[in-house]
Amino acid sequence: MTTPRLAAIRQQLLAHPVYDAIETLPQLRLLMREHVFAVWDFMSLLKRMQQLVTGTTTPWLPNRDSASARFILEIVLGEEADEDGHGGYLSHFEMYREAMIDVGADTRPIDAFLSHLQKGLNWQDAIEYVDILPSTRSFVRHTMTVVVDGAPHEIAAAFFYGREDIIPDMFQRLVPLLEPQGVSVERMLHYLRRHIEVDGDSHGPLAKRLLARLCEGSPHAEQEANSAAIAALQARVKLWDGIYARITQ
Repeated sequence: MTTPRLAAIRQQLLAHPVYDAIETLPQLRLLMREHVFAVWDFMSLLKRMQQLVTGTTTPWLPNRDSASARFILEIVLGEEADEDGHGGYLSHFEMYREAMIDVGADTRPIDAFLSHLQKGLNWQDAIEYVDILPSTRSFVRHTMTVVVDGAPHEIAAAFFYGREDIIPDMFQRLVPLLEPQGVSVERMLHYLRRHIEVDGDSHGPLAKRLLARLCEGSPHAEQEANSAAIAALQARVKLWDGIYARITQ
């Protein structure tokens, strides 16, 4: 389903100058302060996919597509309760936040955002009350709009092309930036390497199969999915643009 335009925007994302711009510890901390919001909204994409293809209500009813349910539940298991590298289990979001603490990145914006949500504030208002870059705020708005309003095949396209397919290649670019920083990066390296391994070997292929099943061979659905995938990658480029602009000021 990959079109030339989709391939081009994917390549643009992988060639983004932000990867080469991270040279100091404050720059890495800034990247992590903003990127953690992409880690959070990924989980919202994931849980929406779970709602769409598995039984999450009571009284329970059988799944219409048990193969799709199996695909997404395998991904949920890995993302929400993965091995943490210390004999326990954590979500990938929690791993990332622990890594932020290790390198001294500012967790106050993401913590405040989650606190607003826990108190019942809707995400649209909560994202306005935290001190983050406008490009990060726009990225979250894009993701959550797909989560709330997207058709199942559009959500699956954003999930696969915008996350599971591209993340291993993106994170490969970030790993060499960490070790020279002079602080503990063990947690962050574990997070990145775990994503490279799991997304590349397992979650990516599963998400691709799930997208194909949801499109059901419909050219119209495939076209809509392609548009959703392009939009997701463009949103990530703008997220990186905002971080790069702040880093190079």
